[in-house]
Parts: sequence; structure tokens; C-alpha cells
Amino acid sequence: MNIIFISNSSGRARKLTLTKKSITLLAGIFLLIVMILALILNFVSLRYADRVELPLLRALLVSPQEEKHNKIQMHLQDNLNIMASKLGQMQAHLLRLDVLGNRLAEASGIRSKDLQFIQSPGQGGPYNELFAEELSLEEFNNKLHELSVMLDERTDKLGALDSLLRYGRITKFVLPSEMPIETDWFSSGYGYRIDPFTGKRAFHEGVDFSAEIGTPIKAAAGGVVIFSERHPEYGNMIEIDHGDDLVSRYAHASKLMVSLGDVVLQGQKIAEVGNTGRSSGPHLHFEIRHKNKPQNPSRFLKKPS
Repeated sequence: MNIIFISNSSGRARKLTLTKKSITLLAGIFLLIVMILALILNFVSLRYADRVELPLLRALLVSPQEEKHNKIQMHLQDNLNIMASKLGQMQAHLLRLDVLGNRLAEASGIRSKDLQFIQSPGQGGPYNELFAEELSLEEFNNKLHELSVMLDERTDKLGALDSLLRYGRITKFVLPSEMPIETDWFSSGYGYRIDPFTGKRAFHEGVDFSAEIGTPIKAAAGGVVIFSERHPEYGNMIEIDHGDDLVSRYAHASKLMVSLGDVVLQGQKIAEVGNTGRSSGPHLHFEIRHKNKPQNPSRFLKKPS
């Protein structure tokens, strides 16, 4: 191949002859330059990829290795988000357990410093690096799941125990255990005695409290009034239903202060001592009946200390 060059200043012509060997050499030099430029551009893209703002140019410059790295990072981030969500649920369970634990400690009367639920328990001991192992992501996730299941089980059990304790506290107020009158002795006890009117041996189904007329009569427990009127033998009488077929009876009152259907609380004044009905003098006749059978009130009443 011949190439002729003509100079404008001198008007002389020059001829350049290109052989096949020289053309091959020029092509090789050109490809080498292109490869060097590509390597330089790739190096710049890896070093300054974060500074590239054009999406198309960035897409052309990002290497397959970086794409793989980004995919791994996204996968790790997704797993971290899942574990963070589980950790948040576990923290909520722990807060609930702390509240339940403190409530149960108060309900049981425990004041020990060993039951400080808000504070983390102390831990320690020597560290042996030879037996130390790092947890994998899968193992860590499994541990979180196991701990979450354990927290759910503990929460259910503590919740059930809390319900039982609260039921026990409520039961104390619906059992007729408080003295219906401010005294600590019976003028006539439960069981067989000599009847004051007939002089014969008869069964006394309650206990009598001797007191002055007008002395307050209080409900031995909370409940619903199921009788509040005059009875031929008991005189002015009140009956309170405490549930579970348990009823308390207050007789011979001079004044009734509650009506049928009223809800009363333990210790609430419901009547005043009198001498009505079959009575030999001012007193309160008090009975406790279960399924309409008389019970010994001494088994229920707590005498004042």
C-alpha cells in the first residue's frame, strides 16, 4: 500500500509505503493503547465509583465483583432487619415479664432483693479462648427463635399465675370473713344449746352477738342482697349472696339500710342491731349457709387482733 503526502509550502510530494507487516504492527499498537485505557478506566471506576453520579456511566463502570458484593450486603441487611424485628418483639415480651414479675412479687409479699426484675442478673467467669467459637448467622437466628419461644411460654405461665393470685385476692373479699359487729365474743355459739324460750335442747344454726340497739351491722363480705325485709322469727333480716351458693344472714335488726338487689362491699354498714322477731334481747344473730345448710361461722370469721 502506498500513501502520498503533498506539502503546501514546498509543493513536494512524499510517498509512504505500508507493507502488511507494518499494518499489523500499527493495529497491535492501537489495541495495546485501547487495553491500557480500559485498565485505567476500570481502576478509576473501582476507586471512585461512589463519586460517579451518572447512572448510565456507573452501570458501565461497576465490575461484576462489586455487583456480587452488593448482593451479599443486601442479603445480610435483610437478615439483620428480620433479626431486629424479632429482637423488638423479645424486648416487648421482656417488658411484659418485668411487669408481671413485679406484680407477682408484690402479691406474694416477697421483698427479696433477688427478685429485682428491672435489673439484669450478674454474670461472669473465666474466658478460655481455645473453646471460643463465633456464631454463624444461621445459628444466631436459631438462638433468637428459641429464646422467643421460651419467652412466649414464660409469659403465658406467669399470666396464668397472675390470674390465680388475683382470683385469690378477690376471693378474700367475697368470703364472709370479717366480723359483722365490733366485738370479739359470742353471747351464744353455734351448735346445740338450751333454747331461751322453751328451755329444751335445740340446735342453734348461727352465733349471737350481744350489743346495744343501734350498733352498726357490717357485711362480712361483698355480695348481692337477696333478702331485706321482716321475717316472722328472724325479725328484720338481711341475706347476702356471695356466690358459689354461699350466703350470710343478719337477723333481729332494728333498721335495715340496704334493699333487695343492692351490691354491698365487705365492711359496709347494712343494718343496726335491734330486738325484733323471736329475740330475748338486743343482739345480732349471724349465720353462714352453704347450699342452704348452716355452717359454723367461726370457721370463716377472723376475730380482731
